[in-house]
Amino acid sequence: MRPADVVRPAGVGRVLSDPPEQCRVQRPRPTTAVLCALALLASGCLHRPTDNPNVIVVGVTSGPNNLDPRIGTDDVSGKISQLVFNNLMTLDEHLQVVPDLAERLDHPDPTTWVATLRRGVRFHDGHELTSADVVYTFRSLLDPKLLSPRKGAYRMVQAVDARDRDTVVFTLKEPFGSFPAQLVLPIVPDGAGPAFREHPVGTGPYRFVKNVVDDRVELETFKEYFGGRPANDGVVLRVVPDDIMRGLELRKGTIDVVINDLAPDIVYQLGQDPRLQLVKSAGTDYQYIGVNLRDPILQDVRVRQAIAYAIDRDAIITHLRRGLAIPAAGMLPPMSWAFEPGVATYAYDPAKARVLLDEAGHPAVDGVRFRLTLKVSNLEFNRLQSSVIQQNLRDVGIALDIRTYEFATFYADVLKGNFQVFTLQWVGGAVADPDILRRVFHSAQVPPNGFNRGFFHDAYIDQVLDRAAAQDDVRMARAMYSDVQRRVALDVPYISLWCKTNVIVAQRTLTGFTLLPTLDFIFLKNVARTPADQRAAR
Repeated sequence: MRPADVVRPAGVGRVLSDPPEQCRVQRPRPTTAVLCALALLASGCLHRPTDNPNVIVVGVTSGPNNLDPRIGTDDVSGKISQLVFNNLMTLDEHLQVVPDLAERLDHPDPTTWVATLRRGVRFHDGHELTSADVVYTFRSLLDPKLLSPRKGAYRMVQAVDARDRDTVVFTLKEPFGSFPAQLVLPIVPDGAGPAFREHPVGTGPYRFVKNVVDDRVELETFKEYFGGRPANDGVVLRVVPDDIMRGLELRKGTIDVVINDLAPDIVYQLGQDPRLQLVKSAGTDYQYIGVNLRDPILQDVRVRQAIAYAIDRDAIITHLRRGLAIPAAGMLPPMSWAFEPGVATYAYDPAKARVLLDEAGHPAVDGVRFRLTLKVSNLEFNRLQSSVIQQNLRDVGIALDIRTYEFATFYADVLKGNFQVFTLQWVGGAVADPDILRRVFHSAQVPPNGFNRGFFHDAYIDQVLDRAAAQDDVRMARAMYSDVQRRVALDVPYISLWCKTNVIVAQRTLTGFTLLPTLDFIFLKNVARTPADQRAAR
């Protein structure tokens, strides 16, 4: 997971008192003047990293940590993987698992899944994809010598075998209906060793050229791509860590596209530039407040519900996110096949929050009922959002101390259960598979086994989640997941805030934007400049 909208860091371990006036619920201050000032200072040092106008330059926040997709799960490594590799299976616009390198997936018995591969798919080095490559990829994740954060998803796999050149058989230790989602994994060539992390070879629409550390990653079009030659001549991922500098480079034209990596206020300002375009789509990124259910105060469901009613999500979305989000009803995004719309929601209602707190036995004394500590990572958006939440809770008598930390320190505390409440965000395809409900809310999934960081425990929900995980009938599984979502919404182990709206800022000369909810970078293969713009650029 990565936090949203990486901007300038605030202090580490700092306790924030009442928010200053400019942090309260209002539109953030415009950044136009800042962008203009930087333009004057930096206009002489910005340059486009390629002379080819039909190579698409994408601004990213950092360089990749590891280009082996089995190991590199940081955000930028994952984005590069989407361009260089193909998955065995993939997700469609409804977040359902569909074939990619597989031509089809069969399920002859409860513990067996059989993938039949496409024929004629070639790796960038020229050799044809076979079952040996797929078997090697998945067996490497079962090998204890490979240190990969993906390994935990394959604990239920007993064996992976090649039936023939085009067929792979997965044998499970027990039935697991969501297993196809675990096949959304990039396939590497048979025998890919330690050097693969520096020189990846895949089957995707782009071939890796080079990685200039902390500067750029260059990819060229793979003309033999089985899905058809990309519309452009290549992609350069240009590393620009600062939000404002990415905005500046967009304005100057030295970057073509920035994808979900600008603060909402900067997106708003750039949207006024006639040379740029905004492309939006419904997203899957989910922001929430996690709650420690071992805490004596927070054990009471009425307190959790009161906190949920006290938070003005619409104000956060309108003023801090500039409308680039929708209120979240739960973990699963609305486009998910398993999404349940009929759950309890908590629209802003401070009067109802006060009634619930009174019923829970927390009368206000000098305006304060009790104190809580909210832990967040030290990103500017998190600081501003936390200040709004602090103000909302103060209005119902809850005194909230906000502590900000460097992400690694903050996340370590979350994993250890060292918190009362915290904010985090699930991103990309993490919430695409409804089995995430089991990983987050099943009592057997407390860290390090899973993501039940708040120690939620409900025996009935455990039972339903176990049945859903083993269920092959999609209609029956959906009914079970709906039941779980309704019950979780009433128990409030997570306080849902918002689902992010995907937003791309791009040069107006570009066409071909077709976005998936997870905003996988694969859409870049369809992006190109118009022929007239290419001629003008030359």
